[in-house]
Amino acid sequence: MSQPKKLVLLGATGSIGDSTLKVIRKHPDKIQLVGISAHQQAEKLLGIAEEFKVPHACLTSEKSPKPSFPGYTKLQTGENSLEELASLQDADIIVVAVVGAVGLMPTLAALKAGKDVVLANKESLVMGGEIVTKTAEKYGAKIIPADSEHNAVFQCIQGQPEKSVESIILTASGGPFRDLPLNQLDKVTIEQALRHPNWSMGKKITVDSATMANKGLELIEARWLFHVDPKQLEVVIHPTSIVHAIVRFIDGCCLAEMTPPSMTFAMQNAILFPERHEGVEPSLDFSQPLDLSFSQPSLERYPCLRLAQKSMETGNSAPLVFNAANEIAVDAFLRNRIGFLDIPRIIENTLNESEFISTESIEALLSSDAESRRIAATQIDLLA
Repeated sequence: MSQPKKLVLLGATGSIGDSTLKVIRKHPDKIQLVGISAHQQAEKLLGIAEEFKVPHACLTSEKSPKPSFPGYTKLQTGENSLEELASLQDADIIVVAVVGAVGLMPTLAALKAGKDVVLANKESLVMGGEIVTKTAEKYGAKIIPADSEHNAVFQCIQGQPEKSVESIILTASGGPFRDLPLNQLDKVTIEQALRHPNWSMGKKITVDSATMANKGLELIEARWLFHVDPKQLEVVIHPTSIVHAIVRFIDGCCLAEMTPPSMTFAMQNAILFPERHEGVEPSLDFSQPLDLSFSQPSLERYPCLRLAQKSMETGNSAPLVFNAANEIAVDAFLRNRIGFLDIPRIIENTLNESEFISTESIEALLSSDAESRRIAATQIDLLA
């Protein structure tokens, strides 16, 4: 019997973390949790540490109250401790499920340590796709995508020659405002934006789904994960979120991956790859009708998707600028400082005011990220 994979889970208290823990509970003989992190949900992190007897834990917020962790758990604090946890000597695989730009440095730390990374953090590749992929290649580490769409593509292309892929089609539910009249989008409230029709996710990602900035980030991520040209990437609206991605090959054949809309399927595939075992949740029931309808997204309805596509085509640090401006704008929206339609306005204005630099230096990337956030914050101050 093989030894269980020793796993570090960065972002253990978020929605992706919850799905990962369900997989670990299902397969305790195959996965051993050796490290966990949270930003400020200390009590929830403590509960995870106690349930799984986790030896290493990290709280990135130094302001968060710190409960008493058990003696077998070494607790560290501060964002720098994420990198230490990501390169933990005992670990075999690192799940990066933190949200936002904070995921870049621990992703790089894990890859430099030769650890395989199950990547559920879009921003790592959006900000530093070239650096991240080159680092993985240099240190012989694998990046296994965990987002449902990217994991679907990952499954579809196994055993296929890279040159046989004609295009990759990512599906999107369209979010809660798919059918809302355009003239009502300016009246959207925070509560409405957080009511996703299919998925249970954190606040930031749920708003990103409503604007389809999330799908734009996924397009940029897919470019680096699968080494394709931006022109080979498509997005379609698929309201039921049953088909997660489709790969079209040069001979005209298409392969699609289908599961119910739950992250446990993608997480289990990524963590246990290349093995397959019994799933956490029931699969699709093909004795019942399934809605497999698809349509083109309206770029008038989803300007964030248009801006993401434009930044991907522009290249250099334009995707980084898009991501930074979006993070700042969504945070301002969730704090009721700006309106829903101000999110794409701030992103577009930030892109227009930014200088796009080469992405070969991590120091330059971090500097550009900080400057992009400053420009976006200035835009918010003008609107607020």
